[in-house]
Amino acid sequence: MTDHAATRQYRYYDFFMAAYVCIVLCANLIGAAKVSTVHVPVFGELTFLSGVLFFPISYLFGDILTEVYGYARDRRVVWAGFAALAFASLMSTVIIALPAASWWTKEQAALETVFGNTPRIAFASITAFWCGSFVNSYVLAKMKVYTNGRWLWTRIIGSTLCGELVDSALFYGIAFYGLWPDGRLLEVTLTQYLLKSGWEVLATPITYQVVGFLKRAEREDYYDRDTDFTPFSVRT
Repeated sequence: MTDHAATRQYRYYDFFMAAYVCIVLCANLIGAAKVSTVHVPVFGELTFLSGVLFFPISYLFGDILTEVYGYARDRRVVWAGFAALAFASLMSTVIIALPAASWWTKEQAALETVFGNTPRIAFASITAFWCGSFVNSYVLAKMKVYTNGRWLWTRIIGSTLCGELVDSALFYGIAFYGLWPDGRLLEVTLTQYLLKSGWEVLATPITYQVVGFLKRAEREDYYDRDTDFTPFSVRT
């Protein structure tokens, strides 16, 4: 990225970064606290972590950021989300481990139920998010160059299918392999993947509108033709 592009100021980039980090934190801390089962006509009962309803928004934001600002600027956002998740996991571990007051017994049990993720689940969540987000951004950036910016819907959906597959497979594989029966593990993983990917497909028209607005407002439509795609950097 050129020096001029690296130092350029954008009107909405910081707002999208803040919203992205907020969504990632809420989806992983609040959404992961409840397992839901709903009956869907034709398909029958579907069991999923409630965060699946909101976590895909982070991928929508990743698509928008990469499409408008480029892979390197989205990479900074992913690292911000990663750092926030890591700190939240550390903070919840420390707070739960602190001795509770004698009159805080019931509240302590409730706190442990909601925020007492095991280190294995916390590691699975952070790892899956980091890998899936970078796969999503990389695929979209490459597809944009290959298609010369045409057919936005193909890279929105294509990148999501790749990123969400990595995310779902890593999270459930790391968190629950050996704890759940293999059949149930595969069922829940597949359900999560289809729900998250389907959510993004349905949101494609919204993504089109937001991308169009940002490109006009920011006067930016970045192509990652000379980008260093290493994920281990925060440089723009």
